[in-house]
Amino acid sequence: MKFEIAIPKSAITVICLVQSDPMLVVYTKMDGRLEEIGRTEVILNSLEPLWITKTMINYQFEIVQPLVFRIYDIDTKYHNTPVKMLNLAQQDFLGEAFCNLSEIVTKFNHSLSLNLRNGSGHALQGTMTVHAEETASSRMAVEMTFHCLNLDNKDTFSKSDPFLRVSRLSESAVAIPICKTEVINNNLNPVWRPITLTSQQYSSRDDPLLVECFDFDASGNHELMGALQTTIAQLENLYKSKAGANFYSKKGQKKLKGQLFLDTFQEKVQHTFLDYISSGFELNFMVAVDFTASNGDPRTPQSLHYIDPSGRLNSYQQAILGVSEVLQFYDKDRRFPAWGFGAKMPQGPVSHCFNLNAITNDCEVVGFEGIMSAYSSTLYSVSLSGPTLFGPVINKAAEIASHSAQYGNNRYFVLLIITDGVITDEQETKDSIVRASDLPLSILIVGVGNADFTQMRTLDADLGKRLQSSTGRVATRDIVQFVPMREVQAGGQVTVVQSLLEELPGQFLEYMRTRGIKPQPPQHASAPPAYPPPPQL
Repeated sequence: MKFEIAIPKSAITVICLVQSDPMLVVYTKMDGRLEEIGRTEVILNSLEPLWITKTMINYQFEIVQPLVFRIYDIDTKYHNTPVKMLNLAQQDFLGEAFCNLSEIVTKFNHSLSLNLRNGSGHALQGTMTVHAEETASSRMAVEMTFHCLNLDNKDTFSKSDPFLRVSRLSESAVAIPICKTEVINNNLNPVWRPITLTSQQYSSRDDPLLVECFDFDASGNHELMGALQTTIAQLENLYKSKAGANFYSKKGQKKLKGQLFLDTFQEKVQHTFLDYISSGFELNFMVAVDFTASNGDPRTPQSLHYIDPSGRLNSYQQAILGVSEVLQFYDKDRRFPAWGFGAKMPQGPVSHCFNLNAITNDCEVVGFEGIMSAYSSTLYSVSLSGPTLFGPVINKAAEIASHSAQYGNNRYFVLLIITDGVITDEQETKDSIVRASDLPLSILIVGVGNADFTQMRTLDADLGKRLQSSTGRVATRDIVQFVPMREVQAGGQVTVVQSLLEELPGQFLEYMRTRGIKPQPPQHASAPPAYPPPPQL
């Protein structure tokens, strides 16, 4: 999703007797380093410049994107020099401002006013206003219907159960999954339901995509039936030609049996994730932390809950901080419900859903700092116990989401569960997830430590099949994203937070679109309570 950053107005206050000739330079901040992404034109003799030149930047929901704006007074002798050739060290620095891209795009009109500061960080009297415009191409999407003929059978006593997975290939040739079809059981000539790829997912019509066909296996070890590299433009040509595309082996060296066909190909304009967010929709963050005994004694350095005096974050703190830093900009009041599970309470039994905020016994804490503080305090006020149950915290989050949905449809809830082990209430958890799939709720699960998380992957419909409850009901949609922290960190291609959050905008949009909910202007009336009142003791 691309945004054009414009600076419609800036008021600069400097101590001088003449007007300045200001130019603005825009930077992104990556790994502590500034990277210049654009310069405006020079406005002559003005302390209230109105720049026209825009800077293009890709919006990425799953990461924090810091921006730095620096204003320079361009010396008269350089006025005929192209702005890209100007040596900034030879110009007078007037001031700078900072923000995150999320802070701009979540505003109703995508405009944000910032105070200018000098090089030492001290506030100046000047201000600047930043405006972002989503490019028209960001609203484009492609709906396609695929079918295959004569796939190679991978099963011995029956036919294969094929499904397709579409991935975007990064510059380093890493396949990043962006969409998949449902599984068609016992069929070598499958016809899948239509899938939709947004321009945010496929980036551009000519960027490489990887289409893979797998034989589904409940263990998650799906067998490749064929793969091919293509682009959106090539898929459109394939549809128009009514021809089939051949499948190849993983590395493209061997031609395999079976062909891929397109039955429909339709480009359409639809509301984007930010159309909803900027019109008043919120993502309300919730977190649940595993306090079972398998984490180890928090007082010992071997424990997953150990609080390092040097300030080094443990795995739980990393997950809490990483996810909350991204989602905080989409939650207006930044009050987050925070629970624990699997601990023995003081003078009480084991609880599988208790408030981390023991001071007020309120489920909410303020900001990610509040979560981190409540988490640290709880470690020394409860006894780690067990077993590991997800059902109670999922049901609590679902209760909040259901209560909110009765009063309006502009809130979507995100529950982060951090755990070190395998759940002992697998079927109850599946039943809770299937019930919650009708609600404005997504569930992010992070596995920390060295446990075998194979069982946990069954909760994530990334395996190809939606969850089914004990009564046979199938989940309305996929609402779970499971990420084993150790494996992702070892891969090194993307961060744990990116892996967790990459599917969230799509899950949000699927919920809104299937219910016919459209972006609306924000309501200025007082909002109804988001959470049901606590039960009477």
